[in-house]
Amino acid sequence: MTAYVLVAGGHMGGWLWRDVVERLRERGAGAHAATLTGLGDRRHLAGPETDLETHIEDLVQLIDHVDAPEVVLVAHCHGSFPALGAADRRPDRVSRIVYVSAPLPMDGFSVQGLVEAFETDPAVRDRWRQRAEGAEDGWRLPPPTLDSVRAWNSVADVPADALARLVRLAAPQPLGALTQPLRLSGATAKLPMSGVFCTGTGTNIAMVESLVRSGDPRFQVLAEPQVGFFELATGHWPMLSAPDRLTEVLLRAAAGEGQRVTA
Repeated sequence: MTAYVLVAGGHMGGWLWRDVVERLRERGAGAHAATLTGLGDRRHLAGPETDLETHIEDLVQLIDHVDAPEVVLVAHCHGSFPALGAADRRPDRVSRIVYVSAPLPMDGFSVQGLVEAFETDPAVRDRWRQRAEGAEDGWRLPPPTLDSVRAWNSVADVPADALARLVRLAAPQPLGALTQPLRLSGATAKLPMSGVFCTGTGTNIAMVESLVRSGDPRFQVLAEPQVGFFELATGHWPMLSAPDRLTEVLLRAAAGEGQRVTA
């Protein structure tokens, strides 16, 4: 039986995946929603030392304790960084990694470093820098407000009650998890990968094709035959706005389906 380990992004805990976990289990799959140190009901465990390596180890321990022959890691938003870090440490246990409305992690980059290197909108870069500089106690970012959630990401199709729950349960974000660079051994170089683009955010498969055509060697992995892509016509939070459709995509991704991009 395939087991899914689902990883939320900044400020969010495993509670974010509740509806998808229920649907995956109804379809006969194992499903385990991770809550990383300092987030969700583990927010009291955070401290100045909480960083990306802390969150990678959280996932490594969960993977080690999942009773299934293979694990599909599903990462939303910035959860892609600890997810890939954990896959790099347990390449024999992870059969595929699925990025849902998430950036592509790169060796040597932190989440914030990736924004600074590749974000073309200076206002977005400035916002990230200002948030880091204004971190509470120098190490944690305050949870988002309803207005900031709406401003930062598309909340298209998210029901009002789900949006209210998202804001109510959001936790302060340990800054170290966003500023510590990801270090990879190369063990995941050929790991099957899927990307799920939520078109309500302005991203789509055509963007991948453009990156591959640019010739930048960092993006050529996206044209490998073990990599597939999907599009969902919804906003940044498909586990809240379209759990049925997202569940179907995750099952298809685990089966190796998805649109391929050629170099």
